[in-house]
Amino acid sequence: MNENNELSFLKKITDIRPSTRQLAWQEMEFYGFIHYGINSFMNQEWGSGKEDPQIFNPKNLDTDAWCESLVKAGMKGVIITAKHHDGFCLWDTSYTNHSVMYTPYGKDIVADLSNSCQRFGLKMGIYLSPWDRHAPCYGQGRAYDDFFCNQLTELLQGYGELFCLWFDGACGEGPNGKTQVYDWERYYALIRKHQPEAVISVCGPDVRWCGNEGGYCRNSEWSVVSAMMADNEKIQHQSQQVDDAQFRKRIPSDSEDLGSRQILADYDEFIWYPAEVNTSIRSGWFYHEAEDSQIRSLENLKSIYLQSVGQNATFLLNIPPHYDGYIVAGDVTRLEELGDWIKTSFSKNLLVHATYQASSEEIGKEASNINQKDAFWKSVETEVRPVVIVETKNEVKPKYLMLQEEITFGQRIEEFTFSYLKKEKWIVACQGTVVGYKRICQIEDHISSNKWKLEISSCRLGATLKTFKLY
Repeated sequence: MNENNELSFLKKITDIRPSTRQLAWQEMEFYGFIHYGINSFMNQEWGSGKEDPQIFNPKNLDTDAWCESLVKAGMKGVIITAKHHDGFCLWDTSYTNHSVMYTPYGKDIVADLSNSCQRFGLKMGIYLSPWDRHAPCYGQGRAYDDFFCNQLTELLQGYGELFCLWFDGACGEGPNGKTQVYDWERYYALIRKHQPEAVISVCGPDVRWCGNEGGYCRNSEWSVVSAMMADNEKIQHQSQQVDDAQFRKRIPSDSEDLGSRQILADYDEFIWYPAEVNTSIRSGWFYHEAEDSQIRSLENLKSIYLQSVGQNATFLLNIPPHYDGYIVAGDVTRLEELGDWIKTSFSKNLLVHATYQASSEEIGKEASNINQKDAFWKSVETEVRPVVIVETKNEVKPKYLMLQEEITFGQRIEEFTFSYLKKEKWIVACQGTVVGYKRICQIEDHISSNKWKLEISSCRLGATLKTFKLY
């Protein structure tokens, strides 16, 4: 690629910007998933659609308690499985009797959760499975799409503002099962009409699945990718087809790099398609008593948080309530521990009174703007390796470096090195690649200095920073 073509290519990919709904979603950073339904009573992950609704009768269901635990964990929202693959509905739907309203419990759980979210300041999202093993019209084309859209409209119109509609492409019908081609564009149009600020996730145009359910994230998680990525999870043969623990752990080797210059050079159209890391606090997605001893450790959850929120993705953590409707004590304790760690680790910026200097800056986008509200630094586009130096009055001893680009100007930073000055010598503290919305790097405990240098060794037409903090 010659120089003119390279500049044109870089301008094209840096001109890709997030929508307002994508920005609002990414700022949530960490939110919960509630897998609850008839599977909880059947001790299974995937139902057949033939379960008897009369078995659904929780004795201690308390959506306020759910929300209280999520808030203590530091979460900003919650997504509930309003309908899983078994077709059992947790809301008062007019289109099937296979719902919570025809059980001994007989209450609209989605409505209760919506009210609890308002009381606790959480945003609410909806998971609605396109695959429905109970609906007789599944596999009948337009008839099922009408049914699905009717149910989707009920959820869009009846439960307040939603931040997310979460669709997956899971389908275990097999080669001899029912075939249903989903009318995705029709579903999307309904969502845009009734909930225009909600993101559509996974099988949708706004949020990309990270590629596994194990809590793993790429080292370089780009938000700017080929436009072809938007259709990946709609293709059923690429989506989950069996309840398989191996599927939950896989990282596709052919998609480890989604957004480098080398990868994007093979494509013509690009989109802003940021990643979400989703996993469960225990082995399964629904509650199983046998997994009470398999709760993820605090260290493991901290690692996932740093790999997701700290590597330009969001973190969706599933918390499956007990079949009687409460979150078990071990999960409650672990959530509180995680929330305490987040609060303690990222509450005090050690650079609050520091001075920032940059090797170059555009007018109105000076280094002094870093960490200031509604402002940011931007280097000149011709500088290949921009540098920002920060100095404090006294030495500081940080555990974490936090960086944020101004992503309304695109994603630009490709690689950086962070160093500290000791005895007139710059020593590397940590290195990284993509920054994007947020990058958090751990720093060895013994390091202390009053002068720190961020060298951006590779970027796309200049770099931006709105946040440069040490904790």
